[in-house]
Amino acid sequence: MALFSKLLNKFRSGSLTSADWEEFESNLIEADLGGKLTQEIITVAKSAKPDDIESELLGALATKLSSANRALAIHPDRTTTILVVGVNGTGKTTSVAKMMKYFKDQRLAVVVAAADTFRAAAIDQIQTWGERIGVPVVVGKSEGDPASVAFDGIKRAMQERADIFIVDTAGRLHTKSGLMDELAKIRRVIEKASPIDEVLLVVDATTGQNGIAQAQLFTESVQVTGLILTKMDGSAKGGIALAIEAQTGIPVKFIGLGESADDLQLFEADSYLRGLLS
Repeated sequence: MALFSKLLNKFRSGSLTSADWEEFESNLIEADLGGKLTQEIITVAKSAKPDDIESELLGALATKLSSANRALAIHPDRTTTILVVGVNGTGKTTSVAKMMKYFKDQRLAVVVAAADTFRAAAIDQIQTWGERIGVPVVVGKSEGDPASVAFDGIKRAMQERADIFIVDTAGRLHTKSGLMDELAKIRRVIEKASPIDEVLLVVDATTGQNGIAQAQLFTESVQVTGLILTKMDGSAKGGIALAIEAQTGIPVKFIGLGESADDLQLFEADSYLRGLLS
């Protein structure tokens, strides 16, 4: 993920050619930074002095990240509700399973609602993870009303005084309005019983600019508070976290690094930026 290491080495040695700059530009675009952000970064690099280029780049990159709070809105005095949204295929249900493990490891009581009622595989998957991790999963009828499952889930979470309630939602894209209306209904139904504290959008980091489009689409319709970037391992190109925050202002809160239950980490902006430079 060290997008800038080759440039920095050549810059310090004073051996940069026009071909090197063109290669650097191509690398940034291929790393999903997008044309506009790439040009802004190149302008900063070209104007920097050899001794200052690393700090100049670090400062410029930092301004592109979201200034919003990355901390999860956990409420110690009541059940914290987290709505997980995103299109099918991004790793949404797997991310919910990883969140179960993440919170369970912190000795927090978790309840999950399997509100993706249109995919039997998603329900089976989340139930299997729940049994393995020791987290109760509320399910409904196949192709039943997702909002009803979510309501049953929040009632159970409150009755059991759970610390965390997570809702796995559907991600069908057959019509934009149908999906967004459904999510809005789920939100309204839950909020009759308890506030929703986080709406986390799951984005596949390997989808590049399409991931940014998804973030913009969901932000238009639901109040997204944070992102979960999946596949942020060797298969991802690295720049998508920077690009998506620069364009949407939504903070990345979690990153997924693999398929096991432990492969979920809080996103640390400073470490991420330094990783781009090192």
